[in-house]
Amino acid sequence: MIAKPDEKWGETPCAFVELKPDEECTEDEIIEFCREHLAGFKRPRQVILSELPKTSTGKIQKFELRQRIRKEAE
Repeated sequence: MIAKPDEKWGETPCAFVELKPDEECTEDEIIEFCREHLAGFKRPRQVILSELPKTSTGKIQKFELRQRIRKEAE
């Protein structure tokens, strides 16, 4: 999860999800799952289904995800 700028709260959680091949899921299903398993302040307000940028060693490049959020907010 990445912090997304929010006018009211300052920041809200935003989840980036990469599904396994041949798997299907909607944003609403992910948010409902989080509603059942996470505290209210930890629940993502937005879910983005896309391929995650990774380094050559397989780590997720969170700085690129933050840049995507900033561009989307503009």
